[in-house]
Amino acid sequence: MREIVFDTETTGLNPATGDRMVEIGCVELVNKVETGRTFHAYFNPERAMPAEAEAIHGLSAIFLSDKNCFREHALELLEFIGDCPLVAHNASFDFGFLNFELEVCGHPPVSMFRMVDTVAIARSRHPGAKHSLDALCSRYGIDRSHRVKHGALLDAQLLAQVYVELTGGRQIGLSLAASASADPLTTISLAPRARPYRAPRPHHASAAELAAHAAFVSLLTDPLWPVPAAG
Repeated sequence: MREIVFDTETTGLNPATGDRMVEIGCVELVNKVETGRTFHAYFNPERAMPAEAEAIHGLSAIFLSDKNCFREHALELLEFIGDCPLVAHNASFDFGFLNFELEVCGHPPVSMFRMVDTVAIARSRHPGAKHSLDALCSRYGIDRSHRVKHGALLDAQLLAQVYVELTGGRQIGLSLAASASADPLTTISLAPRARPYRAPRPHHASAAELAAHAAFVSLLTDPLWPVPAAG
């Protein structure tokens, strides 16, 4: 199964009030394993960069001024994401900006039925806990020491690892079907093992043991249970 984990950086919180996407990073997963294929691009938002947004992702208007606009990367992006599920953290935010940019340049929006929200999954798996990307990385022991500022591709790569943990962990791709061509060190065989025959051991008392027990019981003067009469 192919899935795309993605993240965006923007000039603000709401495209309806003039905010624009300035970066997108996508990571390809197949059967919950990273393939190494990614898509990454910066976009010229054709507007000023608010100081509070720049403080989060570090992308200045000067840095973005020579970058292409979103419309120049739209077809390449659409080809990369295809029609598979799209995974994002607080996904409605990223989907909102992605679909706004697509509509601005005349492309149909991405269906919301493709949305997989890792915040919703984390709330279900860990109710009452913190669900930020940083908190989830700490919970699952994912190294984020190189995350000084937000970055779309870096965050998508971290989120891909978090998503795998949220949906079953690193063992999720373990196949129990033995293959003749598989590496014998990693193949799990479900065939029954040959076991040597072991004759059953007697557990009943021997005649001598029964006689010794009867002799002992006959010596009791005040037993707690009735002594059976000799047959």
